[in-house]
Amino acid sequence: MRYTFGEEPEISTDEFYMKEAYKEALLALAADEVPIGAIVVAANGRIIGRGYNLTERLNDVTAHAEMQAFTAASNAMGGKYLKDCTLYVTMEPCVMCAGASYWTQVSKIVFGAYDTQRGFSRVSPSILHPKTIFVGGILQESCGDLVRKFFQEKRNKS
Repeated sequence: MRYTFGEEPEISTDEFYMKEAYKEALLALAADEVPIGAIVVAANGRIIGRGYNLTERLNDVTAHAEMQAFTAASNAMGGKYLKDCTLYVTMEPCVMCAGASYWTQVSKIVFGAYDTQRGFSRVSPSILHPKTIFVGGILQESCGDLVRKFFQEKRNKS
């Protein structure tokens, strides 16, 4: 593909929304939370839910970014099911969040960095709803670096 001077290359839809999830991860980082962010996008392309990790602030191990985004999206939709919606999250969901996605019946999950230690695909992709599509590795380097640097700084302070 060729670009002329001053022309911005098009980014994919998944990259665009992953950048929005990344902004949520930066809010988590600013709050000294594990920097993972998530958004839920409706079929019309509108962001209907946003969330970032709040486990420390809320003293709640279930307060993951995905859970916050699911709750916000369900409130926006006026119901608990998120059919025809897409979850964008900067890190591969854990088993708990993948299980929650099953119950919301979200149509698609797009994540940034793979979580080789605690990601749901390490355990079993069948945790997801059978109709849920998942795509990994969107802006993987940026998303993964944010979490790696966070934990590296934590270790260096200890």
